[in-house]
Amino acid sequence: MKQIFIYACLVLFSFSATAQVVYSTNYKYEADVSVYVTKYKYEADLLVFSSEYKYEADKNDGVWFFTKYKYEAKKSVFFTEYKYEADVVIYFTDYKYEAGWQNKSKIHFFY
Repeated sequence: MKQIFIYACLVLFSFSATAQVVYSTNYKYEADVSVYVTKYKYEADLLVFSSEYKYEADKNDGVWFFTKYKYEAKKSVFFTEYKYEADVVIYFTDYKYEAGWQNKSKIHFFY
């Protein structure tokens, strides 16, 4: 069930365009950062817009490109089911202009 949720998020949010190249792993021990996806924008540390273009992936500004290959990624992330296990809480937005950090104290996780 968890894997279906992760793949659904990747598919739904990959049809949209300045990003960080991210690889989604199924194992927490392989991840650089654990993230939790919230339903509410106000709870998020980072508002994420998913780009369909890898060439746009160059900044730590909340626009992500999901790659199929770990070696292409700047960061590998693990999507956790529980907010308390996450390093960063994210919210997927449909609008590129909304992407960005709401809690800049967590920005270091993506450098």
